[in-house]
Amino acid sequence: MEKNKKNVIIIGAAGRDFHNFNTCFRNNGNYNVVAFTAAQIPDIDGKVYPSELAGELYPKGIPICSENELPDLIRDHQVDECVFSYSDVSYDKVMRLATVINTAGADFKLLGLNGTMLKSSKPVIATGAVRTGGGKSEASRRIVDILKSHGVKVVAVRHPMPYGNLVKQAVQRFATIDDLIKHECTIEEMEEYEPHVNRNTVIYAGIDYEAILREAEKEDADVILWDGGNNDFPFYKPDLMITMVDPQRAGHERTYYPGETTLRIADIVVINKIESADLKDLQTVRNNIAIVNPDATVVDACSPTFVEDPGIIRGKRVLVVEEGPTVTHGEVKYSYGSITAQKYGAAELVDPRQYAIGKLKETFEQYPNIGPVLPSMGYNDQQKKDLEATIENTPCDLVLIATPIDLNRVIKINKPNVKIGYELQEIGKPDLCDLVCEFLKKKQLVRIDCGCK
Repeated sequence: MEKNKKNVIIIGAAGRDFHNFNTCFRNNGNYNVVAFTAAQIPDIDGKVYPSELAGELYPKGIPICSENELPDLIRDHQVDECVFSYSDVSYDKVMRLATVINTAGADFKLLGLNGTMLKSSKPVIATGAVRTGGGKSEASRRIVDILKSHGVKVVAVRHPMPYGNLVKQAVQRFATIDDLIKHECTIEEMEEYEPHVNRNTVIYAGIDYEAILREAEKEDADVILWDGGNNDFPFYKPDLMITMVDPQRAGHERTYYPGETTLRIADIVVINKIESADLKDLQTVRNNIAIVNPDATVVDACSPTFVEDPGIIRGKRVLVVEEGPTVTHGEVKYSYGSITAQKYGAAELVDPRQYAIGKLKETFEQYPNIGPVLPSMGYNDQQKKDLEATIENTPCDLVLIATPIDLNRVIKINKPNVKIGYELQEIGKPDLCDLVCEFLKKKQLVRIDCGCK
């Protein structure tokens, strides 16, 4: 190895890490990336970032190791820099990891906006959040509906979630439910892609976001929607940035990385879930927005839930299945499903912990603060089987499905079950329709008399 090259480890979770490599290191002869490390995603370590994606400087690809191996990797490979590259992590954890890296002898590094954001030839509207589970998905759906109502064509690009064959997942295009099957999507991926597909919106995802962007730009669309993941900032430079904040986790907007960055770059800040927020927590969030980004336009919103037959819930012992990342590393104990069960008079929320098996049991051990709900973990076939078995094991009268997808299509549920829905609903003025329409007028994509009031 040439002495003038810096040895680098990229610390990630199969998403931002690959993007940072592709944009800053892939063809950069000044660096030698010796490894990725992985966290948050089960069973991702032990794989290889393949040579087909890593480029000609890495003919053997790049190993993906466990984050627990960091000190040994730094010493064994004489690493100069470790680049932290994943999201939804407390400042305390980020800096504790920094001390581990510094103690082992390496520099700790964070990459910023200028080096990692790609520029599109089309206007980009981006959604983000200060924590995962803050309401980005329903905000993205709302924006799509607004755009289409004004005759504006949109194509969506989702923050990466590649957990399978990385070469095959470099550029993925989803236009139908069959595409979800063809690309062997995990439950977590389907939860993000399926709602767009059901709205007849093409959505892209994958690994190589430069290639993805250029393919998305070829679509018959006027606007690209960046549908963010976790609390990360966009991979594409936004022309309009919309950031969600969550008063159920008041204060986290200033204590989690990179959520505060996402808040600071926002043009519009949406305070979501105010219908279930404590007034003191709501004021804390408002104060922090005013401190961090006083020029942002603030919109109040809620995400009310609905079920086809609410009476089916009353008096029942209910097992709630919530979106996995929201209640695991997102730390939301009571999300849409549990709130809906309580609203419609469930007799009991059945805690599934003692009935969990296999990978689901490991999930509860890894995240001991999960509330009395079952996360819809399905990163691989074994997790799907364990999810199915855990539901079967849990003594309940009703399974309340609070994921954005039809879970019955993915696993077999042999118990009475009902799916809830939820959509973003703004409160007061200006609302997202007013603000998005104002943006469209500036971009000359709608007529002045478009009808927004």
